[in-house]
Amino acid sequence: MATQTYTVTGMTCSHCVNSVSAEVGRLPGVTDVQVDLASGAVTVTSDQPLERTAVAAAVDEAGYELAS
Repeated sequence: MATQTYTVTGMTCSHCVNSVSAEVGRLPGVTDVQVDLASGAVTVTSDQPLERTAVAAAVDEAGYELAS
């Protein structure tokens, strides 16, 4: 198991949280996604470490952006 935390910008409500959780949760190997709206922290648990580009693409698909 691998756990990685990312910061996502632009989230303002529970719909944002649900969108990001759903898109990131579709990545292969992801077993859990926890989103803290207040801080923008997205913690992803997966079978193997994920490529940052894959997570960034999923977040982008949800309409948001990973902080650099």
